[in-house]
Amino acid sequence: MFTGLVEHQGRIQSISPLDTTESGGGGWSIVIADSAPVLEDCNIGDSISVNGACLTVTEFNKTDQGGFFKVGVAPETLDRTDLGERKVGDLVNLERAMAAHVRFGGHFVQGHVDDTVTILSKAIDGNSLRLLFQVPTPTANHPSLLPYLIPKGYVTLDGASLTITSVDDAQRTFGVMLIAHTQSKIGLGLKDIGRKVNVEVDMVGKYVQKAVIGALGGDADDLDGGGGLKAMIEKTVEQVVNKKLAEMK
Repeated sequence: MFTGLVEHQGRIQSISPLDTTESGGGGWSIVIADSAPVLEDCNIGDSISVNGACLTVTEFNKTDQGGFFKVGVAPETLDRTDLGERKVGDLVNLERAMAAHVRFGGHFVQGHVDDTVTILSKAIDGNSLRLLFQVPTPTANHPSLLPYLIPKGYVTLDGASLTITSVDDAQRTFGVMLIAHTQSKIGLGLKDIGRKVNVEVDMVGKYVQKAVIGALGGDADDLDGGGGLKAMIEKTVEQVVNKKLAEMK
């Protein structure tokens, strides 16, 4: 579990699509250097959020290369995030798993990235920066994120907990604003228009929607938030009306 308060930015030292070393496990691995601040209490097997994705530390050194650690990246993570498109030298947002004794300043972040969104526009507003994002068209494997995006709600972008400032369901867009402090601590404001950003929506909304669908007697797997939910409500109303009509006969 994370808070979405980015602790540090590390730099990608190397990328191996097929890492045959013991710490690589025969899969895709990334080594992130200049990361000493998040390695002070690190152990093998610890979780670190890398641009919003919860990844497991398989190797680390607190002093070499400014402190480095290695993580394995599973095919599911490569499919859901932009980590497969990162390049050596790129900066990534880092956060250690939340400790029980610390103040909870962000929101509940699992580090389970739902999908990527695309930067549509950037606009300076005083000393802040407004960003507008395009939400992808939903598919069977990537359901719509729009039901979980509400103005003044939470969203996690590249691992940073941010407040949503606008949502346009028809255009499939939403916006956030970065204050000056946030701009200096995360790399989101430096990304160009058209770049992908990892997004994790508020998990509380997912549980609420699933509970509502289950209560309406629908298919708990139908979480598109559109016609499926509407059809279930109509079915429930129809059942109630028919029951009342039968009682009146």
